[in-house]
Amino acid sequence: MAPETLQTPPKLKNGTLRIVPLGGLGEVGRNMAIFEIDGKILIVDCGVLFPEEEQPGVDLILPDFSYIEDRLDDVVGVVLTHGHEDHIGAVPYLLRKKPDIPVIGSKLTLALVEAKLAEHRINAYTLTVAEGEVERFGPFEREFVAVNHSIPDALAVFIRTEAGTVLHTGDFKMDQLPLDGRITDLRHFARLGEEGVDLYMSDSTNAHIPGFTTPEKEIGPVIEQVFGRAQRRIIVASFASHIHRVQQVLDAAVAHDRKVAFVGRSMVRNMSIAAKLGYLNVPENILVDIKKVDQLPDHKVVLMSTGSQGEPMAALSRMANGDHQVQVGEGDTIILASSLIPGNENSVYRVINGLMKLGADVIHKDNAKVHVSGHASAGELLYSYNILKPKNAMPVHGETRHLIANGKLAEQTGVPAQNVLLCEDGSVVDLRAGTARVVGQIEAGYVYVDGSSIGEITDTDLKDRRVLGEEGFISVVTVVNRQTGKIVAGPDIHARGVAEEDEVFKGIKPKIAQALTEAIQENKEHTTHQLQQVVRRTIGAWVSRKLRRKPMIVPVVVET
Repeated sequence: MAPETLQTPPKLKNGTLRIVPLGGLGEVGRNMAIFEIDGKILIVDCGVLFPEEEQPGVDLILPDFSYIEDRLDDVVGVVLTHGHEDHIGAVPYLLRKKPDIPVIGSKLTLALVEAKLAEHRINAYTLTVAEGEVERFGPFEREFVAVNHSIPDALAVFIRTEAGTVLHTGDFKMDQLPLDGRITDLRHFARLGEEGVDLYMSDSTNAHIPGFTTPEKEIGPVIEQVFGRAQRRIIVASFASHIHRVQQVLDAAVAHDRKVAFVGRSMVRNMSIAAKLGYLNVPENILVDIKKVDQLPDHKVVLMSTGSQGEPMAALSRMANGDHQVQVGEGDTIILASSLIPGNENSVYRVINGLMKLGADVIHKDNAKVHVSGHASAGELLYSYNILKPKNAMPVHGETRHLIANGKLAEQTGVPAQNVLLCEDGSVVDLRAGTARVVGQIEAGYVYVDGSSIGEITDTDLKDRRVLGEEGFISVVTVVNRQTGKIVAGPDIHARGVAEEDEVFKGIKPKIAQALTEAIQENKEHTTHQLQQVVRRTIGAWVSRKLRRKPMIVPVVVET
């Protein structure tokens, strides 16, 4: 990864292309890359990262826009490779700062983005592109290449500049028998390889997995088998953007004479868009409103739901907790038709356990082949390197282990080790005359969305939330007379989440009073804050020794 000794990057020279990833390197999500040359900026992808358990209360995590915040007038456009949240979810938050930045993408991608922008009341300028098309914005010429992924209409982007060429794949795989017949265009890759690829930025998510990713079409028969033996309701959980998976569920429902109801706002919205644009083939009379499901016999019902990652507020999690309008019961079949995003494992298995306690039969990737990845495995990546023969490689989109695995594949195919750039969020890479080098590092931290708050929650706040959740809370209120140095009232101790009776704290109260009295008599110039710190140290040491806990302590000293 980028050396810690790297300092602020040098001033960008004319005719040099600077690439700065603001997210997606070292994590699965928050994908965003900045390209800059001759005073103009192009952005590729602008996604979100979903919070993990150690980030309680956080709704979304955004890239840090501060690197370009005072230069938004120089941004010529945002190119979106495909419509997944980790690539488009942060677009509304960027356009809040400057709504007229052009947004470029395929028809489906832009339709999904425009629906999100409408929710934020942003009317953006969008430009629809397709594979094979070439567009120029400022000093950037962009050529779009068809790639296959777990959502239709995905595109790689080939960027030509005075400094050299870059191929950014977005997320992709090489499914040779895709459901929609749209393969990754290796002939186009070959033509770009003949022209010359100075820097190859490729998806790394499955780089550590040998061989080739299983074709999507192999999932259909498995879903059919599950449908064939299900006796009561079937609930299928998937990403709200996985149109191919929803199509397979619709087809299986038709074959087994079942009706389908979409559950979850994002699922309803996205599938409506996909059907309207022709990406989803909805058989006649197959869909039913969720409100009318109870009027149908259980063996005639399929629910297509969100929540495959164990998100607390998503439909499936609420079903597992028993607080959803759909009450899961004995004999229901649940299919989790998606992969596990790293970091979500505990949440997903918690949902699985909850559903099984309710009597459901839960089918997931550990006990049936109900999901295939949307990302290229090592064999496919080797093909791409051999076809393109890039001068330099910069693995993107993955955790550190994925990036390193991708870098090793590049070396195996002949990319010199010094030309394989293993970077991290905030690394600054300069490309000129076929040479790419890391020249510095900038701050590229997390920006948290918490309700209506954006960027106001800090890592310190999250630490406090974790302490509150894990160790509990103790408040100590004491009233003192500054002149006499005597305790007027208290100390009153109130504990929450410490799992101890109030009687336990009787022994420490005299010690707190004594410590305060001594502090005031020793120095009557002590501030209220200093007296509160005396209380904090006294009870903190006692709780740590006596209760083996480290709760949040809030001391309040009132002077009379």
